[in-house]
Amino acid sequence: MSAFVLFSASSHAYVNDTPGQRLNNSAELTCFSDTSAAEFGQICGINQSEAMSPDELAQVGDSYYYGDHGELDYAKAAHWYRKAAVKGLPYAQFSLGFMYTKGEGVPQNTWLALKWLRKAADSGFAAAQYTVGDMYYYGEGVSRDFDQTLHWYRKAAEQGYSYAQYSLGYMYKKGEGVEQDYGVAWEWLQKAASQGHAEAQASIGFMFLNGEGLLPDAKRAYRWFLLAAEQGHPAAQTNLGFMYRTGTAVEQDFAQAIHWFTAAANQGYASALSSLGYMYHQGIGVARDIEAAAKWYQLAGNRGEPTAQFNLALLYMNGEGIHQNLSQAVHWFTLAARQGDIEAQFYLGQLYRKGWGVAQDLNQAFMWYRQAEKHGHKKARRELELLAEQFSA
Repeated sequence: MSAFVLFSASSHAYVNDTPGQRLNNSAELTCFSDTSAAEFGQICGINQSEAMSPDELAQVGDSYYYGDHGELDYAKAAHWYRKAAVKGLPYAQFSLGFMYTKGEGVPQNTWLALKWLRKAADSGFAAAQYTVGDMYYYGEGVSRDFDQTLHWYRKAAEQGYSYAQYSLGYMYKKGEGVEQDYGVAWEWLQKAASQGHAEAQASIGFMFLNGEGLLPDAKRAYRWFLLAAEQGHPAAQTNLGFMYRTGTAVEQDFAQAIHWFTAAANQGYASALSSLGYMYHQGIGVARDIEAAAKWYQLAGNRGEPTAQFNLALLYMNGEGIHQNLSQAVHWFTLAARQGDIEAQFYLGQLYRKGWGVAQDLNQAFMWYRQAEKHGHKKARRELELLAEQFSA
């Protein structure tokens, strides 16, 4: 299996962690002086709010949301966004709806979120259109509906909204809710990538690396991964690490491999954590250090990475550089085996057959050998034959 295929870009996420792009309004508000939070609240008070325009009301909401005057207060932000939203300002409707999705300053409520987001989306507000599409994609407050997802993503994408362009491209690439079409996927991913969207850049990298709808081209894959990696994209960083480790499309450089694996590992990316463990385990680019390898493997294993789980189990089984612990070996082999790792399945069969680290159980041994044998493990087939003879004796 290619080492690269595993580390694909993620799918979707809400637009960001804040309501959206702030209003770009050069108009000065009389209450926007260099004041303290308390003075700001008094000057921009309820009595003045009725005379304020929707843009001005939303700007007050922004000030509380972003803490411009020393007071970050989501409840007050929601209060002012609501005033602007009621007056029909799409930005405020989106901001209020977004806060309902997160439960920021208001109780989390997907129904109210969708109500306000739809108002903004129907007015053509691209971020709201994208977020409504996301709600239909994930079934948040509505039944999951890919037709509605595509409808709203497309509306936002056609306005140049990069998150929607990426998500639309992703759905065409995967064939989710639409017939798989790499050509259309490429078109939308390119549009998003040209705006600096890291997920889109990484996705194009995978298309070149794996030959998805086009001829494989590792050099072009490298260039796209680099663009995404420089923005902190962990899957792209991990794949750059592999390319430097193996000398794929670039001159082999273990120091660069360590650099990119570390960058992704620092974000908790499981495959990078596992890869760092392997580098320390084998002494590639660093001094061989089994304790460090075990640490990285365990961090990755705790995040569900099966290769790390298997390698950690081997260390415990053999007592290689760490204290031998057969029960821990059984634990980690089991986690990897349940994810389909055939070597882990075979070793688990061995441990159950011999009663090492676990009570001897020939039925469990047979079951795990059978799992491995079904995937072509030749030693497992031989062990099954021996067990069959033992059962029939």
